[in-house]
Amino acid sequence: MKLDGVLPFARMLLEKAVNPGDIAVDATLGNGHDTLFLAKLVGDTGFVYGFDIQEEAILSTKKRIAEQSFTDCVTLFHKGHEHILSSIPVDHHGKIKGAIFNLGYLPGGDKTIVTVPETTISAIQQLLDIMAQEGIIVLVVYHGHDEGKLERDALLQYVKELDQKEAHVLQYQFINQKNNPPFIVAIEKR
Repeated sequence: MKLDGVLPFARMLLEKAVNPGDIAVDATLGNGHDTLFLAKLVGDTGFVYGFDIQEEAILSTKKRIAEQSFTDCVTLFHKGHEHILSSIPVDHHGKIKGAIFNLGYLPGGDKTIVTVPETTISAIQQLLDIMAQEGIIVLVVYHGHDEGKLERDALLQYVKELDQKEAHVLQYQFINQKNNPPFIVAIEKR
């Protein structure tokens, strides 16, 4: 297939935005794959902040980044992404070049613990306030469950209302696939 799948497309967007020495955010750690990916992009001169409410996600991510020797450039917070503003040091405000969210539930985890629109939208607003110009927020929206549909609808309503003078918003999805395939919403700060 010549078209990028959703996850490769998400990574391509982050590769365009995040360079060695930059600051990045993994707003939903999951199993740590995106945290490690971001750590490789920022290198030993940059920094990654990661957020998750589940201890299982924190432990999995710690293990993954330790195996690749990236512990010095990553700080993990055992709290929700709605605490981005109060958790990321002020001296890194204005320097964040990329952020990623994988919305829904922890793969292989408790499916009753899900991301919710109120905290996700709050985190996006906070990131837009403290990101660098041309910084990119990538949202991978998994909406194949009831709570995911609610979050999808609230999120799409929110991003459609963002002022185009402040942000560009892109939606990337395959529209002929069955079973509610995930899609991407990318927001570039202007």
